[in-house]
Amino acid sequence: MEKLTKNRVVITGTGIICPLGNDVETMWKKMLNCENGIGKTTIFDASGFPTKFCAEVKDYDITKYTKNPQLHQHSNRHSGFVIGACTQACKQAGIEIDSQSPADGIDRKRLGVYLGAGEGAVDNDNFFGAIVAGWNDENGQMDWKKWAEDAFEKMDADNELEQEPNMPAAHVAVLTGARGVSRSCLTACAASTQAIGEAFKIIQAGDADVMIAGGAHSMIHPLGVTGFNRLTALSIRNDSPDTASRPFSATRDGFVIGEGAAIIIIETLESAKKRNAKILAEIIGYGSSSDAFRVTDMHEEARGAVKSLNDAFADAGISYKDIEYISTHGTSTSENDSIETLAIKTAFREHAKKIPVSSVKSMLGHLIGAAGAAEMITCVLAIRDKILPPTINLNDPDPALDLDYVPNKPREAEIEIALSESFGFGGQNDVVIMRKFTG
Repeated sequence: MEKLTKNRVVITGTGIICPLGNDVETMWKKMLNCENGIGKTTIFDASGFPTKFCAEVKDYDITKYTKNPQLHQHSNRHSGFVIGACTQACKQAGIEIDSQSPADGIDRKRLGVYLGAGEGAVDNDNFFGAIVAGWNDENGQMDWKKWAEDAFEKMDADNELEQEPNMPAAHVAVLTGARGVSRSCLTACAASTQAIGEAFKIIQAGDADVMIAGGAHSMIHPLGVTGFNRLTALSIRNDSPDTASRPFSATRDGFVIGEGAAIIIIETLESAKKRNAKILAEIIGYGSSSDAFRVTDMHEEARGAVKSLNDAFADAGISYKDIEYISTHGTSTSENDSIETLAIKTAFREHAKKIPVSSVKSMLGHLIGAAGAAEMITCVLAIRDKILPPTINLNDPDPALDLDYVPNKPREAEIEIALSESFGFGGQNDVVIMRKFTG
């Protein structure tokens, strides 16, 4: 059987809205300065919650990123963020936005969107106000007729529609005119890595020339924080929020919830060359698996994570020995950091302790559905600038975790091949490998 030739896939644009800044270079500068975006929760009154801090996006104004903000006026918080991240990435890649007749050389029927995104936050005040108004104290039950009547008066239909997980992708399509493949995945913390990996496969197979891929999420709202607090997954280090995200530390007590959007433009090498787009890096491999274990726990032997790593090596046609840097999932939870370390040791064997690995969640917080894409952007920058981002707050290393976690300060390192890994609730494991583009 004749072997099919796969398209080479390159990265030509990146964009981010995140707790460390509302553009890639600001984020990167702060990251290399070991700053973090974590502080007291201001989006809602969290004073009564076990966790009173988070990593919020600050000073974001959607009108700075589109000529037609009215088309996105009902966008939910994370859909709004994705407009900013997408606009930045498209500008870098030379893709026109807000245009009915773009002249950038891209066939819009061959321009696709694939985003990892979560459900949008409801209008909590109106939603719960309607619930309270519908409660019947006499019988201790809801009066659904009364509730519905009040809800119709209080709730904005467009706002409620924005809860749907595909809305960020829809907003990106409107912004860019993309009429090709449009997909969304909701695989929790692995979502944007999965989106980029599958977008990579779509281009490899010839089903699109260019894909806008990445993720967006904001769970900094009462229901989101309540859920993670009930799972005891969030740090409760309220006396020192700036040191609360401490991956691989002996005193780690949970992750810090964040929010944002991160977008990567990927396209065929042929398309990039035809458009004279600047190539930032090349994606060469993707692996995906499920733990099939428990919906809230990783398999104790890291079987799913190891499979996704090995599948990514095979897909890239390289050995584990060729990887020179790993951007870890590194959440700062006891379970994740221990099992992820085990996964690296198992998949990389004797090479594991020779590879620098770090977690930028120590500075960004956990961006949930946008986390993987944000971390992949830091890999692109690490290759470009020959410097590795650190794992900050690693002042008391867990003696059971003995890899090179690039503690507390960035490190100069010339790397050719980097790997980014994400592991989501439900046992979803996704790995993407990229390398320096050399022609």
